[in-house]
Amino acid sequence: MNKNAAYYIEKLGMTRHVEGGSFVESYRSTLKIPQDQLGQDFGGDRNISTAIYFLLEHGQFSAFHKIASDEMWHFYDGNPLSIYEITQEGKLIHHKLGNDLENGEAFQILIKAGNWFGSRCEIENGFSLVACTVAPGFDFEDFEMAKKEELIANFPAYAKLLKEMCQE
Repeated sequence: MNKNAAYYIEKLGMTRHVEGGSFVESYRSTLKIPQDQLGQDFGGDRNISTAIYFLLEHGQFSAFHKIASDEMWHFYDGNPLSIYEITQEGKLIHHKLGNDLENGEAFQILIKAGNWFGSRCEIENGFSLVACTVAPGFDFEDFEMAKKEELIANFPAYAKLLKEMCQE
C-alpha cells in the first residue's frame, strides 16, 4: 500500500496544529519536574517529556516559533523536511530531516531551547511525517509564535524566508 499524508492523518488521528500542519500527541510523561527546579523560563511544573507525531504537506509550513525546552525531531516517512533554525546568536541553520544520509539528511535534529525555528516540506506534492520529543515536556505556556515584522527587524538578512514562514 502506498501511504500518503491522508492515510497517516486518519490512522494516527491527527488534527490541525496552531503553527501549521497536522499533529497528535503520542506521549506525555506522568512524572513532573517542579517549577523551582526548572528556572524562570517555565511558568509552572512540567512533565519530564512529551512527544507528538507531526505531518506537513507541500505548501504547508510550521510557522517560526520558539519554546522553552529542547526539541528533538525524528524522521519517519515521506519526503525530507527542511527545518530552519535561527540561533540565539542570529545564525541561520538549514537542517534536512530525512533518510538520505548521503545527501546531508539526518534521522534526528535537535533544536535548542529558545531558538526560533520553522519547517516545511519542499518537495512538490510531497509530505513529511515526523515526530517531536520535547524535554522538559511541551506546554503552550512556553510557546511563542513569531511576529513577522519583529523577526524581520531582528534578522533582516532572512527577510525572504521569514515572510514565507511566519503567520502574521
